Amino acid sequence: MDLVDELKAFVATAQTGSFTAAAEQLGVSNRLTSKYVAGLEARLGVRLFQRTTRRVGLTPAGEDLLARAPVLLDDLDALLSDVAESSQGYSGVIRVSAPLTFGEIHVAEMLGRFARLNPDLKLDLRLSDRYVDLASEGIDVAFRLGTSEMLSLKALKLGTFQTVVVASPAYLEANGTPRAPDELLQHDCIVDTNRRVPRRWAFVRDGQEITVNVDGKLRVNSARAAAGLAADGLGIANAPRFAVREQLASGGLVRLMEDYEGEGSPLSAVYLEGRALPRKVRALIDFAAQDIRAAGIL
Repeated sequence: MDLVDELKAFVATAQTGSFTAAAEQLGVSNRLTSKYVAGLEARLGVRLFQRTTRRVGLTPAGEDLLARAPVLLDDLDALLSDVAESSQGYSGVIRVSAPLTFGEIHVAEMLGRFARLNPDLKLDLRLSDRYVDLASEGIDVAFRLGTSEMLSLKALKLGTFQTVVVASPAYLEANGTPRAPDELLQHDCIVDTNRRVPRRWAFVRDGQEITVNVDGKLRVNSARAAAGLAADGLGIANAPRFAVREQLASGGLVRLMEDYEGEGSPLSAVYLEGRALPRKVRALIDFAAQDIRAAGIL
């Protein structure tokens, strides 16, 4: 029995929590997946899973193996792909993680453009606002907004995104237009709980930082949802420019306090430190940097 297939079955089962889900992910039968895992356990002489009627859980030995197996498989895949790509072009799979709003607005379409240029590649995009564990979830590259403090990750800055404060014309007509940050205290502000300090809105004018602690009736964990609520006249939102670009262009939202610069944070491509970056992943990162500049979304 092939050791690589056994490891792939183990990793898929550990990550999904069931043989059925793992089999579906791998495109093989449930029975074959179980057989691969049993073969790996026999090869190692240890139990990797505690099996119940509802799910499978990792034993301590299984946890140790899961901490290293995805990296090993990815490195093997990268090695084989690099050899093939040197003469045939990019192939294999690139697993990509991105925040939900930015992923829906830009990353999905950007990957579509990259896929058309590389027809032999498979792209697996996973959208989530949580910081995924690249190693255990087998992610090759993650696009992240803001700074990352994890020493195991290397970040390549692709640009800086800026936040803008916006409201609908109807809201402003009914409630007045704030001209300075402290006037936001008199308004319904839509709080995005995905922000590091949700109620703290920061601005810069003439080199001086100004902060206010806003509040309002509505809280959401999505910049896009906050912008949508603002467009419906339900309050003032503070969102990345890319999340409100179309509504600003159409007039559905109006930018406020243009004399005050909103918060700026880096947009980065993040990957595991200490590993050789596969050529196809490097190509995707380079493409993303050019595509983001061309799109003018930041």
